[in-house]
Order: sequence, then structure tokens, then C-alpha cells
Amino acid sequence: MRLTVVINTYENPAALDAVLVRLCRARYLADELVIADDGSGPATREVVEKWKLRAPMTLTHAWQEHQGFRRARALNNAIAAAEGDYLVFLDGDCLPSPLFAADHRKLAEEGCFVQCRRCFIEEAAVPEAISGKSSMLRLALSGKISGLFKSVRLPWPKLRRDKDLHGILGCNLGIWKKDLIEVNGYDESYEGWGKEDSDLAARLYHAGRQRKFVHGRAIVYHLNHPPASRAQVPEAEKRLQETISSGRTKALRGLDQHSAAQLS
Repeated sequence: MRLTVVINTYENPAALDAVLVRLCRARYLADELVIADDGSGPATREVVEKWKLRAPMTLTHAWQEHQGFRRARALNNAIAAAEGDYLVFLDGDCLPSPLFAADHRKLAEEGCFVQCRRCFIEEAAVPEAISGKSSMLRLALSGKISGLFKSVRLPWPKLRRDKDLHGILGCNLGIWKKDLIEVNGYDESYEGWGKEDSDLAARLYHAGRQRKFVHGRAIVYHLNHPPASRAQVPEAEKRLQETISSGRTKALRGLDQHSAAQLS
């Protein structure tokens, strides 16, 4: 199985650099990295170009022009560019643990997508987390990490299989590429923050897939920051409810708008 990590980013080069440090220096590596970039400027491009030279795996920069919050489209760009059989989605403001790729490789299962969790580093402590001046253990012991249970790699993972939309996150999410193609990827009708991941999950459920919901593996540390605007959430909720009630499997505006050659 060829594993691709898709890293979603916009104008956060310091965090992206810290994420790439961890992915490229882990004991167990992904086979490919794809940056899903929603239109970042030169500073992000410099980070990506640096890691293209240093990374021990293929690194692709899937960039699009910034025209507002278009995360769904940026992710479809990355899915189309990815060569892996299995795609793991990671936000560019989330630091992966050393066993992140190895854990996802072991958790992958036909007929399922995998949803792992994340804990949270308080905003004031983000600079020391990015720089590596403080270990995650030290930050936890000083009370600077919340959701501590989600920061612990358990001796045995706690998991269940379900078709629930509660707890769906677009970060720390593993999906077979063939399943993404079947449901036409993310729905680019979602612009602005919110609900595009739930829409994807709903369509995967309609297509007969289950969620494998996992605690205690693929630990991720979210770098807290001011929240994005939630102005589009009411409209996104309506769109999500229509997807749920319709039973459709395919995104209205999705991967079929991207290169057919990349989706073969």
C-alpha cells in the first residue's frame, strides 16, 4: 500500500515547516507528501521548495489561487495530484507524532475510512511547540495541552465502527483513493469554513463505507489559533442536510472537474 499524506495549508509557513520536519524525520515514513495550498504566498513556497530538496519522499505542491476560503477545492487538487493508494489528511497547523504514518498504515481497512483524534496546544505556547524548544511531554505537564486523553498512544487502540457524523474531522483522516474517486471527492460547493468533511463522510456512508473511529493512535497536536469566520455555517448546514436526505454518493462539484489522467 502506497500511503500519501495530504497537508492542507494557507499562509502559515512556520507551522507547515514544523509539520514537514516531523513527517520527514519520522522513523516510519509516508511514501508521498502533497501540500494542498489554498493560495499561500512566497513564504510558504520557500518552505515547500526547501523540503522538496530535503524530503526522503516525493513532495508535491498543489497550489491554487486564493479566492476566499476554498479548502474543498484545494483538497481535490491534492487528491488529483496524489499517487498513493491511501490518503491521510492532516491540517497544516497540526503536528504529527513520530508514529503518525505507521499508525495510519496499520489502521487502513477495506470498506472503511479511519478517523483519529487530536489534542490542542494553547495559543500562547504555539511558538515553543513549533520551534521544538519544549517537548510535548513538557507542554502537557505544564498544562499547555488540552484534551490530554487524545495525546496518549494507548497500548491497544480504542476503536469502533459506525456511520455517525459526530466527531468527523478533516484532519487525521485516512481514506482509500478509490473510495474518494467513487464519491467524487470533496464537494466544492462548500466555500467558507465548515461541514465539507461531514458532507464527504455522509456520501461515503451512502456508498456503503463505515467509519473506523480510533483513539490512542496517530496522535496529532493542534496548534491553537483565532477561529476562522463561521458566517457560512448556516448555509453549509442546509447543504449538508440536503446531502443526507438525498442519499446521494457523488459531490455536485468535485473531482470530476480535475484532471482525469490523475484519477486513473
